[in-house]
Amino acid sequence: MTMWGGRFSEGPSALLRALNDSFAFDRELFAEDVEGSIAWARELGLAGVLTSGEVDSLVDALGSLRKPGNGERETGIEPHTPYPDPHTPLHEDIHSYVESTLREKIGPLAGKLHTGRSRNDQVATDLKLWLKKACDDYDALVTALARALAQRGLDEAATPMPGYTHMKQAEPVTFGHWCLAYVEMLRRDLARIRDAKARGDECPLGSAALAGTPLAIDRDRLAKSLGFARATANSLDAVSDRDFAAEYLFCASMLLSHLSRLAEDLIFFTSDEAAYAELPDALATGSSRMPQKKNPDVLELTRGYSARSIGELTGFLALLKGLPLAYNKDLQLDKEPLFRTRALFAVLLPTLTALIASLQLDRGRMRDAAASPLLMATDAADELAAQGVPFREAHEIVSREGRHSTNIDAVVAKKKAFGGTSPARVREAAMAALEALG
Repeated sequence: MTMWGGRFSEGPSALLRALNDSFAFDRELFAEDVEGSIAWARELGLAGVLTSGEVDSLVDALGSLRKPGNGERETGIEPHTPYPDPHTPLHEDIHSYVESTLREKIGPLAGKLHTGRSRNDQVATDLKLWLKKACDDYDALVTALARALAQRGLDEAATPMPGYTHMKQAEPVTFGHWCLAYVEMLRRDLARIRDAKARGDECPLGSAALAGTPLAIDRDRLAKSLGFARATANSLDAVSDRDFAAEYLFCASMLLSHLSRLAEDLIFFTSDEAAYAELPDALATGSSRMPQKKNPDVLELTRGYSARSIGELTGFLALLKGLPLAYNKDLQLDKEPLFRTRALFAVLLPTLTALIASLQLDRGRMRDAAASPLLMATDAADELAAQGVPFREAHEIVSREGRHSTNIDAVVAKKKAFGGTSPARVREAAMAALEALG
């Protein structure tokens, strides 16, 4: 079904359809398209465009499309939401699919639903509804991972290990302190996605193709009926704005950059050379050739997906940068990176959460490595400075004479300033993080 063929003497060619049709992927917006259509039908009734009986018929028919059936989607967060089979023939996009299916149920009345509405404001609304849900998924999954790290931080607050700069052993820290460093990153990621959601919480519906609807629509009421905080303020901007989508991809890229760093650390910690930790058997892989291998594929894939996310974001921004107002077909290409990212998080984040919770530490090896004389040098210089030797001279003395401290627990306990690695501070920080994360 096409929604625009009146002035054409022949239908679209197979070549055009292969290039132009988006139903194979934008069917992901099925639930949102139905949700927006129900709200629009009700608003048409309130505006006097439809009778109450027509509104009831449309709403009932649209509601019946949402009943569970084949092709259910699992996101890992929300209950199954049905969406149509991607091989359903003869539909250009999800909007034409919904209208066509509606026509099969209630006849010509289905055509009245599009009164005063365009696919331009329709898809912009669908996408924002979808993004709000995607942000909620992100929030829940990242919170779970941050809680797992904070709990390990609390449990391992006094487990010493080497800290590194430039990939060289530097000073002793605790494994709990390492965990909490990533908790801080994830808490910033949570703040970013919440800011993005608040900024994008506005409804384009009623902007029509670009100039606004001619109907007496109360757009603020319509926005609130769909759960938005407000209506968009400019119809030209509303149908072409994809800032929310770009911010979601940026937040995803930033999050995955943090997770890539975590993965790199853990790959090293679980290497044969460091051997501070061992991956759980259920979250590692073996080699088809070398029987002894235990490979960190989950962590390596995390790094790989981080690289892909940077490319997705860069491509998305390049897509937007030269578009004139208002809607352009280029924007059809905005959806697949978003869908891929949300689907990735539904699998990757729970996997990393499980890995963190079940990571097996060799605490004795970590302690021995942290107690190396090389890592005690800074503390020895600090001790001299505390006795009145200028630190620059103390640095020279320790460097020349190789002095070092000997009690690893005492060395770590000294770092008790706020944000430091002393076990008392780490426990305090871990408990505060767990409370903040809910």
